[in-house]
Amino acid sequence: MVIGERLRALREMKHFSQGVIEKRTGLLRCYISRVENGYTVPAVETLEKFARALEIPMYQLFYDGDQPPKPLDFLKRKPANGNSWGSLGKDATMLAEFRRLFAQMKERERGFVIFTAQKMVKR
Repeated sequence: MVIGERLRALREMKHFSQGVIEKRTGLLRCYISRVENGYTVPAVETLEKFARALEIPMYQLFYDGDQPPKPLDFLKRKPANGNSWGSLGKDATMLAEFRRLFAQMKERERGFVIFTAQKMVKR
């Protein structure tokens, strides 16, 4: 799926012109045209603006069904080779604990942990 084609289809389905999207998003009409014609790939923040302007949840930009897709349960999935980190034994227990703890964190706290991990990786 090309995101520009999907954005155009959703815009036309709502009977909105590029001008309406321009007013609702603050993006230039020429930029909207470039996205719809596949010359530019928008950033996630821009896709959020498109979703708000089109009055749809963001998942609908990527998914064509009536209901939101069901989340995958990664704990029940088995890796193909069975020896990737976090798939067996103590590693799987530690990964499950990380997931549980990250789920309880506030967004700002998760951002700090990710920022710190990125800094550590660069060293």
